[in-house]
Amino acid sequence: MSGGLISSIVDWRKAIAGATYRSETEKNGEITMEKPIKIGVSTCLLGENVRYDGGHQLDRFVRDTLGQFVAYVPVCPEVECGLSIPREAMRLVGDAEAPKLLTIKTKVDYTGQMKKWAAAKLKELEKEDLCGFIFKKNSPSSGLYRVKVYTEAGQPVKSGTGLWARAFTEHFPLVPVEEDGRLNDPVLRETFIEQIFAMKRWREVLAMPKKIGAVVDFHPRHKLLILSHSPEIYRTMGKLVAGASQLPIGEFYRQYEALFIESLRLKATQKKNVNVLQHMMGYFKKDLSADEKQELLEILADYRNELVPLIVPITVFNHYVRKYEQPYLAQQVYLNPHPTELKLRNHV
Repeated sequence: MSGGLISSIVDWRKAIAGATYRSETEKNGEITMEKPIKIGVSTCLLGENVRYDGGHQLDRFVRDTLGQFVAYVPVCPEVECGLSIPREAMRLVGDAEAPKLLTIKTKVDYTGQMKKWAAAKLKELEKEDLCGFIFKKNSPSSGLYRVKVYTEAGQPVKSGTGLWARAFTEHFPLVPVEEDGRLNDPVLRETFIEQIFAMKRWREVLAMPKKIGAVVDFHPRHKLLILSHSPEIYRTMGKLVAGASQLPIGEFYRQYEALFIESLRLKATQKKNVNVLQHMMGYFKKDLSADEKQELLEILADYRNELVPLIVPITVFNHYVRKYEQPYLAQQVYLNPHPTELKLRNHV
């Protein structure tokens, strides 16, 4: 990459770092300081001493890094349902699909108490307009995946879901969810955070009067983002939007939302990203010089061969979008789906 281009990109990235969403907000009325992205989170991950042993499980990425861009709604199901700090440790026992929540030594059953609290809490959270939830891994109340469920004989099987996590995901099936341990995986982290920002943008559409035109405006801006996750679902969504007038408006919105969320839950693979990047190149066929085209091809090859992370070609494309004033790509969420400071596209 030439020194001049590097310098230009660095200067430009410094200028827009952290401002992408502010500028989009001003133009599109999307994410604003008055309406932050609300995310539910297990209270212990914020460093609060609410665990059974009186301690916490502070996650610095959750609290200090992601926390700069979201407003957390902390939830500790065990404390909020009436249990003390500290308290006897508990575990799931019985059928993995419908386990009991029992204390380990005294075998006190808190299943009913937890479920009664959860039903009321879910009603309360309906008012929060949550765009995601981060759960505590391995917790008998909050773990999402592979939580230990013990047989009556005391043998553990990693096949369960915490009672609160299960209740939440059943009540809010479209809300993005993840647990703290999995957020250490850079691909899973990016997938989840991309979802919560996308959910916020979609919620802004839902806040407006239901009109086909609102989705017709939303959909093309998210074309490349959806394609990077699922070309197949994008084609289905295209047919849905094209035939929107044939459906009741509420049903059209329901189907579109379900497909949109389903697409973003799939991982954006390197192969799919390369296809999107090659597609974007076509928009510059009349603009780029021979040297610029060759340079871009070399950068795409380096990304395909895992020599550079996705942020490298993305930064170059952002540079060319600005340099050549490419209007269609300028509106593509794919190029700036989340704040640069999160460094989500910096992994190879």
